[in-house]
Amino acid sequence: MKLENIIAALPESKLRHDGGWLFSPKPLALDKKTAKVLTQLGHPLAQFQKASDSLYQRSVKGTLPSWIHQTLDAGKPQWLIDAQRSPTLRDKMPRVIRPDLILTSKDGDDQQSSFALTELDSVPGGMGITLWLSQFYSDHGFDVLGGASGIRDGFQSLFPDEGGRILVSEESADYRPEMEWLAQQCNNIQARHAEADDGCDSPAYRFFEWFDWENIPPIKKLAASPNLTSPCKPHLEEKLWLALLWSPSLRGIWEKELRSNHLQRLREIVPFGWVVDPTPLPPHGALPRLGVHSWEEVAGFSQKERRLVLKISGFSELAWGSRGVYIGHDLPGAEWSDHISKATAAFNDQPRMMQQYHAGKIIEHPYFDPDTGEERIMKGRARLCPYFFTDHSGKTSFGGCLATIVPADKKKIHGMKDGILVPCSLE
Repeated sequence: MKLENIIAALPESKLRHDGGWLFSPKPLALDKKTAKVLTQLGHPLAQFQKASDSLYQRSVKGTLPSWIHQTLDAGKPQWLIDAQRSPTLRDKMPRVIRPDLILTSKDGDDQQSSFALTELDSVPGGMGITLWLSQFYSDHGFDVLGGASGIRDGFQSLFPDEGGRILVSEESADYRPEMEWLAQQCNNIQARHAEADDGCDSPAYRFFEWFDWENIPPIKKLAASPNLTSPCKPHLEEKLWLALLWSPSLRGIWEKELRSNHLQRLREIVPFGWVVDPTPLPPHGALPRLGVHSWEEVAGFSQKERRLVLKISGFSELAWGSRGVYIGHDLPGAEWSDHISKATAAFNDQPRMMQQYHAGKIIEHPYFDPDTGEERIMKGRARLCPYFFTDHSGKTSFGGCLATIVPADKKKIHGMKDGILVPCSLE
């Protein structure tokens, strides 16, 4: 396989950023045990989303503390809060689930792999690229996880036989080429501009964010539709849930809402987290695992103590693509302190959450030099993005997995130009 062969095989649109990522002669190979864990995450994650929705709805009804829904609704317009509580959407859940998983070492053993879940996305990009890569490497003899058409079949399962439409906003325009190509691979599905849509109630896949609502004229009609996926439940798109999973006051509730094996699986892969809530603690109180009494003390942590990641939770243009993400030990002390101060000040309008930092394991993977076409080896870290789809019967299935491998000195992993994009395969 040569670089020119891969580039020549790309669709005319080049899918995204003019095909400006690094290409590799092979997928990222996973051992059978790691691949099995990865491909079976869909059902536990779907159950976690259902449990999260239950906690929110019960909080609204008053059978759970009101602070739950108040925190998740912070900063959102009232019409959107009202829309997500509509009885017509009560049983509607996201039907695409994509966790962002940092590939880590298990118990410090580089020979064994584990994962750290940093985000749970129900309106993910990358499906078109993952489908094309899966097709390409499958055609070249690799045992790609999900097969050549897993993404296509999973996405098609979101729609009835008569098909539907993909609504891509201008704010998400970078992803338009890959979403248009994905639509072309499916039956009776068209990609449209969200801003020009008529807001009809026919099946539609939403590829826009709720924070962009003022730029999308049919937004309120679309929000009311039970045939929109992911549905109008912006509370489920808050990263805060990854911190609330660890909240001591909710421990017993999670144990009742989730099966023990599902809860255990989640706690194995979700780093411990906190809601950055500035409410003063009682004199004898402490932030769990941090061992301090206030966020002001966290702001004063030494570099060694700040192996922590601060994130904007959601409903913000900074809440995706690693924007609004601050890695504590990678920042000067004054800058870290400033971000903590901003986080506590913005709690009522734009909540933040914090997670323990889990470093990705160092791996080696080949890539083609974009200038010379020569094969080189990158020492890097990988983020795995498996895609799961829930069909009309409620079954959640694995479709495929995109790996993004970046140089080892990069602490944030996203689709940068010096990152390798490949599907995952079995060793």
